[in-house]
Amino acid sequence: MELRPIEKVSGISPQEFQEKYLRTKTPVVLKDLASDWPATDKWTWDFLKENYGHLEVPLYGKDYHKPGKGYMSPTTRMKLGDYLELIQHEPTDLRMFLYNIFEHAPELTDDFSMPTIMNGFLKNYKYMFFGGAGSKVALHYDIDYSCVFHTHFQTEKECILFDYDQKVYLYNHPFTVQSHVNVLNPDYETYPALKLAKGYRTILQHGETLFMPMGCWHFMHYVVGGYSLSLRANASIMTKAKGLMNISRHFVVDKGMNRALGNRWQNLKKDIAEKRAQRVIQNG
Repeated sequence: MELRPIEKVSGISPQEFQEKYLRTKTPVVLKDLASDWPATDKWTWDFLKENYGHLEVPLYGKDYHKPGKGYMSPTTRMKLGDYLELIQHEPTDLRMFLYNIFEHAPELTDDFSMPTIMNGFLKNYKYMFFGGAGSKVALHYDIDYSCVFHTHFQTEKECILFDYDQKVYLYNHPFTVQSHVNVLNPDYETYPALKLAKGYRTILQHGETLFMPMGCWHFMHYVVGGYSLSLRANASIMTKAKGLMNISRHFVVDKGMNRALGNRWQNLKKDIAEKRAQRVIQNG
């Protein structure tokens, strides 16, 4: 497996961004996209705990993809203030993701603005992500096939990305946007095709924004506890259609078959992914 560093840039124009990164589907870290946002300085641990600590939030553990009744369901719920206190000071596997805090605290939308670096931003799909030290986000690509601008706050996060067309080397489970390989500790004996994968890596610092093109596979590792904001944009009508197809396939086929077959469905997806990868290896 080959991982090359993601370029970090400042002061880039919309035209340069679209020509060099958007059209080529190349990840990049924008060091100053959020530099004039009030959130960059305002959204501290204490600010969030003092003003929004009363909110009860869903938390997800390592068993998120475990087949059965709990498939892709929250592990537990906790007051946001208690959870922030936990991840600020202790390691934990519990994460919070795709959390629309702005439904409960709309005033927070005044602390950032939609970028002008491209068109198509989805104003109703703003999400925050939280994780404790050592927690990991399993390798996947976003189901809606949108472009993602992921800004991290306060701490640092390790991000490992792969182009969409690397999916066979990553053992993409059919009917899902998921892979179960651990790119931090690759098991080449179990997943030999993973050796052929080529991707990117960066450490995202406070206030930096990672651009992830549509269909970009990503694995996130919280080096220390922290939180991020993701803004999404559709690059074209075609990417929006691709996202709708993914959503239908996932929620109708995958979740339906999980309810019906449980572990047998999980094993079937695993077998299909392995056979696809083996064919690639055999064909050179």
